[in-house]
Amino acid sequence: MKNPPPSRKRNPAESRLRILDAATRHFGQLGFDGARVDVIARAARINKQLLYHYFGNKDALFTRVLERAYQQLREQESALNLDGLPADEAILALLDFTWHYYLSHPDFIRLLNSENQMHARHLKASRNILTINSHHLKIYRALIRRGQREKTVRGDLDALQLSINIASLGFFYLMNRHTMSTVF
Repeated sequence: MKNPPPSRKRNPAESRLRILDAATRHFGQLGFDGARVDVIARAARINKQLLYHYFGNKDALFTRVLERAYQQLREQESALNLDGLPADEAILALLDFTWHYYLSHPDFIRLLNSENQMHARHLKASRNILTINSHHLKIYRALIRRGQREKTVRGDLDALQLSINIASLGFFYLMNRHTMSTVF
């Protein structure tokens, strides 16, 4: 008589991470509308019912993917050593960080593009996105104040506008590089 195969022990945290990793790749490649939950479940090596058990539905999963993507960006941004730099150089370091983050995380750009096409419906429904991003503008405000004291940053610089400009420089280029290189 053969011994039965060893039963696999469930690890919910590991399963959730595998789902989020697979969902990030799949949503990043095909957008929200093109992504399929059964493909995500198969890539995560779990059954679709378990995915629904953990995340509820495709919308909730996409929301969680977006929150996680922002969380990862903000954690790396917060880890930058900006205090050791003059404020104007620290702002340039944020610009450089953002550009390289976008280059090394193309799924992030595609996730945001997909969410923008849906008028930010998932981010609007998120209970966590404001908390995740709250420290971001504090960093910018502190650098602007410090730069004004150091006389290296304009007095009328707005933290939100600076953040938008830094994000848009990389986002616009990376989202449009294929079309722009073709038409120009």
